[in-house]
Amino acid sequence: MSVPKFDELFQPLLDALHLLGGSASISEIDDKVAEILKLSEEEINEIHRGNTSKLSYRLAWARSYMKDYGVIENSTRGVWRLSSLGQDTKTIDKVTVKRVCREKAKKQVDIEAVSDEGVTPDEVYSTWQDEFINRLLKISPKSFENLCQRVLRESGFIQVEVTGRSGDGGIDGKGIYKMNGLLSFNIIFQCKRYQNSVSSKEIRDFRGAMQGRADKGLFITTGTFTRDAKQEATRDGVSLIDLIDGNLLVEKMKELDLGVKVDEVEIVNIDEIFFKEYD
Repeated sequence: MSVPKFDELFQPLLDALHLLGGSASISEIDDKVAEILKLSEEEINEIHRGNTSKLSYRLAWARSYMKDYGVIENSTRGVWRLSSLGQDTKTIDKVTVKRVCREKAKKQVDIEAVSDEGVTPDEVYSTWQDEFINRLLKISPKSFENLCQRVLRESGFIQVEVTGRSGDGGIDGKGIYKMNGLLSFNIIFQCKRYQNSVSSKEIRDFRGAMQGRADKGLFITTGTFTRDAKQEATRDGVSLIDLIDGNLLVEKMKELDLGVKVDEVEIVNIDEIFFKEYD
């Protein structure tokens, strides 16, 4: 089967959150929905645009509609959870969800701005994340390594060095992360300025190169990771490797004020209480 349209993902999304205990990260939701739908590795990794898979893109829109409908909520830390209504809801009607969300949208904006079908994913332009990742793809591989070094330093790592050398198993650098000023972990990192997905083979090769040289591995890419790569990174009995994909990388850079400027919009409201004594 192909990846379903965003409105056909409402029910699998709801089922996934119930199966995951009522809350989950975006990656956990993506993986569970793929499992529910029995999607193949090729279908899971099919790219929609930039480095975003078609599944992730359509699920993002499904979450947006389901949130507007009132059955799910999200925190500032990117965790999605069932609302009190969602906890009591086992089945969802996509037609009803779209109708309710469309009516809400028409109340909030010019009624002519929303079609009878509502706003659909394919009508939306690239997000700032897409544009940011496209900009990262234009810099050289060496510059990307140096950029990752900067991100790690700004994130609290010390003694971060770029050591990329040919024949070094893909290791691009090393550093030390000190937790709460007490515990230190030696890390080795690899940087891939990719537009596509990192495979499980690349994770295994990286793990082989880091054996005996660090406590943890960190794999950073502008692309994505296949489902097999994610499973390989957390496989039991071997050294764990943390994965940072393109979307997570640019979100972290935004948090650190690296490469982006966030414009604040000033909203001025009239203070009616102030004027009461003059009326």
